[in-house]
Amino acid sequence: MNKLLFATGNSRKIQEARQTLDVFGIELEPVSVDSDEIQHSDPAEITKAKARAAYSQLGKPVVVSDTSWSIPALGGFPGGYMKDIGAWLQAEDWLALMSRHADKTIYCHEHVAYYDGQVVRHFVSTYDGLFVDSPRGRVDDDESFEQVVSLYGGQTMAEQLADGAIASAGESLDHWKQFCKWYATKD
Repeated sequence: MNKLLFATGNSRKIQEARQTLDVFGIELEPVSVDSDEIQHSDPAEITKAKARAAYSQLGKPVVVSDTSWSIPALGGFPGGYMKDIGAWLQAEDWLALMSRHADKTIYCHEHVAYYDGQVVRHFVSTYDGLFVDSPRGRVDDDESFEQVVSLYGGQTMAEQLADGAIASAGESLDHWKQFCKWYATKD
């Protein structure tokens, strides 16, 4: 089985990655790295920079993942700035931002980037969700966003997690499938 370093401490990201990589015979080895995330309007550039930073610390090929969100009614906000914005806003703040908009659509962009010191590759899958009318489900303080976004048929992300589901499972794992298909043929 191929072994691949995955720079993350996020148990949900590890579970999501393993769900796909196991099928392709790729063993995932989570590793912790300590690096500052760049700020950029393009989420793909953020993910690629994370992969380069992880490689510079580990000195070995590495893969990273990241998530960004875009809200059409808000001109694509928050885009690449989701990590900071998500920590600042509470569930009610998100609902207030959306209250005057008829279009409650939100797009989730799941990113994977690989870097081996020479080659950087980026993969992304996008799926849509909707803002709900009131917060539902319990989350950590910095994840209040998950209480107000519904994916895959009505439950909020927080409700899905409370039920033991992976909140971004299903079609969102396509970014990992894209990566695995490429990784299997890269050598």
